[in-house]
Order: sequence, then C-alpha cells, then structure tokens
Amino acid sequence: MNIQHNPKLDAQKVAQHYSEKDGVTVKYICTSAISKSGASSADIFFRETPHPEFGNRYFGLYANQEGNLMITNADNIENLQFEMIEVDGVMHYSQHRHDFRGIGHGIAIDGGREYYRSAFSDRDYYISCPRMTLKVKDGEFVNVQD
Repeated sequence: MNIQHNPKLDAQKVAQHYSEKDGVTVKYICTSAISKSGASSADIFFRETPHPEFGNRYFGLYANQEGNLMITNADNIENLQFEMIEVDGVMHYSQHRHDFRGIGHGIAIDGGREYYRSAFSDRDYYISCPRMTLKVKDGEFVNVQD
C-alpha cells in the first residue's frame, strides 16, 4: 500500500532515536489526530512490545502551543478509521478535522478521523479515484473489512 504521509518531524530520525534509546524497533505509522474529533495531529510511532513503564505500544509526538515537543499515549489510533482517496496510485488522508489537504489535479481531502469530505474540480478524475477506509492494526494499515 503506497500511502502519502506528511510527518511534522523527521520520522526516520525519531524512530531511530527511540529504537536505540529503548532497545526495541520503533517505526513511524502516520501523522494523525488521536481522537475522532481531534483538531490537531501528532506523528504516531509504534513498538512491538508495550513500553515497560507506561504500557502503551503507540506514542505520538507533537508541539504544544508554546512550541515544546510533547509525547503522548497514542494507543487509541487502533480505534480510528482513515478515509483515504487514491490518486495516481498513491493513497492520501487528512490528518485531523481542520486539515483540508490539497493533493493535486484539483483534488482535496478533509475531515481527519471525524468525517470525510473531498473536492474535485474534474468530474472525470473523480470517477477514477477510489476511496478506501483503513485502520491501523498492530502497526500496519489494513482495510476496515479485514
């Protein structure tokens, strides 16, 4: 599955840092709100084993209003759905409910985990762009039907 992500941080460096720090493989999953109605997003990372102190397998990194880097439990990501649209073989998603994301070809997606809205300036292009509903399960995107 070819998904276009737009992390806020250098996701590869963050994953490497936490993998070395914690002694387990940590990988970037997505950038998303971690609640259905979330109006901001965090870079979400996954580790196979629960954190020994906090018990979570997902964590999110985001900047607070003062610009400080914050970390939060992001295990709720597995309870959320990602409405995605495929354009030219690449899946795109809105990161949070206020993230109106232009994709190109006059196409945009909006709504984050709360709702799905798309915009197309070319009706013929709209017909050729499939929509899928995915979720995160065990650190991977899967179809909701799976």
